[in-house]
Amino acid sequence: MEAEPPAQVKRCISRQLSGGDSGRRSGRFSFKRNLSFNPRLNRFSFGRQSSLDPHRECRSPTGMDELTVPENLDSTMQLLFLASLGDAKGVEELLKDGVDVNSIDLDGRTALHIAACEGNVDVVKLLLSWRANVDARDRWGSTAAVDAKYYGNVEVYNVLKARGAKVPKIKRTPMAVSNPGEVPEYELNPGELQFRRGEEVLKGTYQVAKWNGTKVSVKILDKDSHSDPDSVNAFKHELNLLQKARHPNVIQFVGAVTQNIPMMIAVEYHPKSDLGSYLQKKGRLQPHKALRYALEIARGLNYLHQCKPDPIIHCNLKPKNILLDYGGQLKVAGFGMMNLLKVSPDKVKLDNGKVQIDNFSLYTAPEIYRDEVFDASVDVFSFGLILFEMIEGAPAFHPKSPEEATKMICLDRLRPPLKNKSKSYPQDVKELIEECWNPEPVIRPTFSEIIIRLDKVYSICAKQGRWKDTFKLPWK
Repeated sequence: MEAEPPAQVKRCISRQLSGGDSGRRSGRFSFKRNLSFNPRLNRFSFGRQSSLDPHRECRSPTGMDELTVPENLDSTMQLLFLASLGDAKGVEELLKDGVDVNSIDLDGRTALHIAACEGNVDVVKLLLSWRANVDARDRWGSTAAVDAKYYGNVEVYNVLKARGAKVPKIKRTPMAVSNPGEVPEYELNPGELQFRRGEEVLKGTYQVAKWNGTKVSVKILDKDSHSDPDSVNAFKHELNLLQKARHPNVIQFVGAVTQNIPMMIAVEYHPKSDLGSYLQKKGRLQPHKALRYALEIARGLNYLHQCKPDPIIHCNLKPKNILLDYGGQLKVAGFGMMNLLKVSPDKVKLDNGKVQIDNFSLYTAPEIYRDEVFDASVDVFSFGLILFEMIEGAPAFHPKSPEEATKMICLDRLRPPLKNKSKSYPQDVKELIEECWNPEPVIRPTFSEIIIRLDKVYSICAKQGRWKDTFKLPWK
């Protein structure tokens, strides 16, 4: 609900409605109509708007010189308001009181943006003397120089150019919206993503960045891919899946940049790397840790498979796509990367499968490798090979090359032997692995069944405190 306007504004509205004192009061009434008094929204909608706002319009009311700062505005909105009025003295007082010169509203607009729009050269010079970011971009990608140029404020534009301001070439993204009100809630201001100095941003890969002081992993759509429909559709597909996935064992979506180029997807960052790197370093895991990890992977995949209206099939589950967080908990990542065609309610096929298969690993299910129709059981197959690797300490058919091992598994229907002696883990685990990598998809258990079975093994072994070669559980 919108906050109550200050008393003087309510009084002027009353006088406006009664027809009295049309000059000064009409200005204040117009101000009330055009500037939100809701501090939570933090959007500055007074005066000239961003030059790249598709619905921009001049909202400067009459009687501006007699307006005063509303009582309930926060410091950022006061700064922007005074900048729009050209009140250099008021702006300086706020800055001396500790207000950040680069503070922004909900649309990423700074006081420099506002002053440039209005042509308030004295305020612009003052803000620059306080080290305002001359190239700060708002949510539409506009800078103060772009705004000054658009509104014909030549003197302001020249001042900004003299201070090194760049005038970026603005391109609309394939996901750009026409109405600012339609900008997605997940939209991030690209100016808030700080990449390591010296790194090239436009690489089309994951990079580490800081967002509001927190490290995140950012996937960047290559600059040449914005005009490629297939690349854009793949970006949208991955974004749609990530934003709806919420589970402790699934990678957490942070936000995305879709209104500025390059488009980006940000997810949580995990400094402890991935399960693949961990296994290379540690080798064979202790049975209790292998089971715990297996349960966490199964819970994440079970959640994805239970998503409505359609299950999320990973298709490329492998240790490199399983991340470790600060507490050592596993999180499934890398899903949504494959373009799938729905064949029936529970069956899909790779879209342009021959192209996508080139990127697959030895954890790939045979039906995917052969470019056949498949279902969610392909992830169960991959899971079986991962559980095998955690117990044995090496990938299937090591030290053969991944390409050779994949052909042995998918084409020759061979399976690696379980070399670890049975006393190291229950026979039931071995049986579960063999069911998971069965060539026939219908024989593979679902992840909900896998969780039940592993839970029984894990709880009983934890209770006993050790593993026994005679240990065996009935599953039914």
